[in-house]
Amino acid sequence: MAAEQEVTIQTAKVPSIRAIIKEARPRQMVKNGLVLVPLFFTVNIWYSADDIGGMISIVGRAFAGLGIFVLLSAAIYYINDSVDVEKDRVHPRKRFRPIAAGRISIPWAYGIATVMVVGALASAFAISLPMVLTAVTYLATNVAYSWWIKNIVLLDVMTVASGFVLRAVAGSIAIDHAIIVRSGSTVELDLTISPWLYVVTALGALFIALAKRRNELYLAGDNPQEQRAILSEYTLPLLDSLINVVATATLIAYTLYTFSTGVTEANVPSNNSMMLTIPFVAYGVLRYLYLIHVEGVGETPEEIVIRDKPLLINIFLWLVTGSSVLMWTRLVN
Repeated sequence: MAAEQEVTIQTAKVPSIRAIIKEARPRQMVKNGLVLVPLFFTVNIWYSADDIGGMISIVGRAFAGLGIFVLLSAAIYYINDSVDVEKDRVHPRKRFRPIAAGRISIPWAYGIATVMVVGALASAFAISLPMVLTAVTYLATNVAYSWWIKNIVLLDVMTVASGFVLRAVAGSIAIDHAIIVRSGSTVELDLTISPWLYVVTALGALFIALAKRRNELYLAGDNPQEQRAILSEYTLPLLDSLINVVATATLIAYTLYTFSTGVTEANVPSNNSMMLTIPFVAYGVLRYLYLIHVEGVGETPEEIVIRDKPLLINIFLWLVTGSSVLMWTRLVN
């Protein structure tokens, strides 16, 4: 009987598959889609009707980079939730997370995170050394955030934004210097993403991070430090001002990118047709501001993208318009 009880206790300590997946926050994995941005914005370079296999290889490398960051971001969630377990337990929503709820113990959380990190780094090594360096930088930055930077005002949101930029960098590294056959000749492609898009990614990510802090502060009530210590350093007027500044800068940066034909790395059509995508970016920024101030959402940006139909349709139309512009330019030249 005692032996049977001991087995039952040991089994109860093993987290369920459902808890493991839930803790990895599948809904938040949408942000890792930024790894595929370089693939999208260089479609007019790597497209080759002469080499379907080569194109499949490039797309496969891009999705391999996506998989690497899915593992890394999931590992970070495990680490961050293990560090914040006590504070999460008093949060109205976070207390239901498997670690905070006790369905995954701290030792198990760190063990699962270790397996994910090892798998991600091994996969990154199979792509290239720069990919390994990017993955390690992302991991180190987020670990530093979990243990220290998240308690430093302004640097906390800037560090969150840097994670998005590193995703875009990884996507560029994954497909750069790909080999493809074109017109019967083997060509090594330069698929480096435009520095303009790094700027837009950084500003857009900072915009979303500030909006997230605003909603957290708004929902925290009179004791925000109990849910996140850094919230006591912010005020709603300050965050509103910062959000307005960054939102404006994001739109200006993207607008400049669309007609930066004088910059070789920009990879935009010389006829400035990429400007057709500006209205979609403008609407996206304005729609997000509306959702923040009127609908009172923003704490979970990944759910906003999935649930808000106008925003989702807008993103789809932006992708269709942008890819059409790039491909049409390639076909007519």
